[in-house]
Amino acid sequence: MTPLLLIPGMMCDARLYTPQISTFSAERPIHCATLTTGDSVQALARDILDQAPPEFALLGLSMGGIVAMEVFAQQPQRVKGLALLDTNPLAEQDEVKARRGPQMVQARHGELAQVMGHDMVPNYLAHPAAHPEITQLCMEMALALGPDVFIRQSQALKNRPDQCNTLKQVQVPSLILCGEQDQLCPLERHQLMSRLMPHAELAVVASAGHLPTLEQPEQTNNIIGRWLHRL
Repeated sequence: MTPLLLIPGMMCDARLYTPQISTFSAERPIHCATLTTGDSVQALARDILDQAPPEFALLGLSMGGIVAMEVFAQQPQRVKGLALLDTNPLAEQDEVKARRGPQMVQARHGELAQVMGHDMVPNYLAHPAAHPEITQLCMEMALALGPDVFIRQSQALKNRPDQCNTLKQVQVPSLILCGEQDQLCPLERHQLMSRLMPHAELAVVASAGHLPTLEQPEQTNNIIGRWLHRL
């Protein structure tokens, strides 16, 4: 059975995928990467490839999806299926780049919790009042990773390449999934990816924002399961 390699989003760890690991670990090996060492998307992808199985199905959410595209760009022959969740194939827009600098300064000066609590986490869920435990988990993951990782990840996202040409080369079974109410990576970005990827299924998760893996795990797992069965 093809192993499943998961790449978490910015300032997240394997807990982002707790419902998926619980469901799919019974049927296949699961590996969860970390995004803690490099300060570029290219370096992060190389680190993942150095530690990954020889062949794998690849799933990434948000920044994890951005890095997953670069993993495919570097060694497409090892990727037997590709799932991109709540992510963006484009280079970073100038207005977003402009916000990164002050956020990195805040993190460097001991204000990571304020950055996450004000700028990041409030945008993650469609219905945050209904899921305080997810908000708490997001803060816990971010603070456990710490300011140095935040700064490196911010640099990587700020300078990331456009991956539209990479997506045109994808011929393996593919999934493009997004939360219906994702404020950070809206549906139009996923529709763009769907047009670029001839073998991709586009799926929209109802009543979910940027983190459907946690906010709507049953819906999300059903969709991921269909993709895995296509491998």
